[in-house]
This record gives sequence, C-alpha cells and structure tokens, in this order.
Amino acid sequence: MRLYQITELEQLTGIKAHTIRIWEKRYNLIEPDRTSTNYRRYNDEQVKKLLNVSTLLSNGYKISKIAALTEKDIHGKVFELNSSNNEDIICKNFINDLVKAMISFDEPAFEKTYSAVINRFGLFDAMLNVFYPLLNNIGLLWSINNVSPAQEHFASCLLKRKIMSATDGLPLAKNKKKKFLLLLVPGELHEISLLFANYIIRSKGCETIYLGQDVPYENISVVLKQIKPNFILTFFTTPKDEKAIYSDIKKNLHLGESIKLLVSGSSVTTQYLKDKLGAHIISHPKDLLTFL
Repeated sequence: MRLYQITELEQLTGIKAHTIRIWEKRYNLIEPDRTSTNYRRYNDEQVKKLLNVSTLLSNGYKISKIAALTEKDIHGKVFELNSSNNEDIICKNFINDLVKAMISFDEPAFEKTYSAVINRFGLFDAMLNVFYPLLNNIGLLWSINNVSPAQEHFASCLLKRKIMSATDGLPLAKNKKKKFLLLLVPGELHEISLLFANYIIRSKGCETIYLGQDVPYENISVVLKQIKPNFILTFFTTPKDEKAIYSDIKKNLHLGESIKLLVSGSSVTTQYLKDKLGAHIISHPKDLLTFL
C-alpha cells in the first residue's frame, strides 16, 4: 500500500493541506501515520475517505456534519448524489470515483464509472469535462517527472486505451483544408496529452498525421516537406532549457509563415516559443477548438 504526503493528498482531493490539518485536530477525521521526522503519511483508505468528504462538501454538506457520519453513511450519501442534476457537481463526483478506482487498482470500478460518464455526457463532453480534469488532477497531463507512481500509470494506461479506441471509431476526415501534424519532440515521452488532442481534432472532422512520442527532428523535417501541414501541435512536459528547444526547432524545422505552431505544457517553454516563434499557446483542450 502506498503512503501519500499531505501535498499529494491536497492535489488528489482539492482540499488544502492547512484545512486537512485542522480537521485532524478538530474532528479527528483521519489519523495519519508519522515518519521518524514527524511528517504525516496517509494510506489509500484515508485518501478515499477524503475524496468522499470532498464530494459531500461540494454538494453543500458541512464538515461538522460529515465528521459525525460513519464510513458506511458517508459512502451511502456519496452514492445518492449521482442523481443530482447539477453537471458541475456530477463531474466532480465522477472524477473522485475514478481517482478512488485508480488508488485501488480497481479496473472494474474504473470501467463502471467510465461507462456512466459516457452515458451521461457523451464521449466528447466527457473527455473535456471529466477525463481531462482527472488527468490534470493526478498530475498526468502536465507531469514533469520521469517516473510516475504506479496508480498514475494504471489510470494513464486505461485512459490511453479508451482514447485510442474512441479515435479509431471516428469517421475519416472530411475537412482536408486543415491538416494537423501531432508529435512530441526528442526527449518527450508523455503521450497521453497528444492522444487526447488527436481525438478532439479528429472528432471535428479535421485531418491529423500522428507521429507520437520522441520523434527525431530529422524525421519531423522530412514529414513537413512531404505533407505540408497547416498546423503542428506538440507538448512540453519534460524539464529542458527553453532556449535549447527554441534553437532545435529553429535549426531543424524551418516552419515559415504557412505553418502555425501550437504548443502546450510547460508555461516557461511555451511562453518563450510564443515570444520567439509566434507560437500559439494551448492552455486547455477547448483552446484547440478555435483552430478547428
């Protein structure tokens, strides 16, 4: 069983670390383990409990009332909330359910929630309103780490499979006037964001050429000359000097005015490329829609 730091707990649940500490003292809501240096450590069950607490709080429950409930009662009230008509609340509930399944490596629970999300919102809106925030919350989409925790890999692999399957089910591109080249430059390996973008572009009927991760610049240059895309879309999540990235792109790709460069990920890198190359920053998947 993995143990979590309080900063990780804050990221997963959306509850501030300071607030968690207060609840521990005032309500005895959870009792973390302590390291030899007195740092808090939380187990999977405590994370899942706080996710349920977060869900109830966003539905108007007071923490004093929640703290008085048994574990069974908390689960019961969370289950009842799925009948809500408030879409923002429903999305948060679904995200928390998916995180709980991820923590437990519970693929049946993950699949059940995934199906419920699709049935409720349809695939496109589910991608934008549930799965993208999920990835953002658990540090997958804009991760700067070379090695992710096992639970994150578990969720990532499941969602990659879903996104690829959904993309394969889309009809062929109708809009041949807009052609997107999607790739990750050398050293970039976190592909799930690129897969997600590919689905969005394809779902709007535009043509994509998908090269994937860690593509050598000489290969990109060859493809550019052959297919002449209107847009290049790429993501930067691995730490690297932004000046070196700019130099590599400038030296190897020769984009010219006819190709728009769309960039996302590290704010330092994307802003530098915007200033130097006139790149367009994609801060959220919905930003892509302005180019489709």
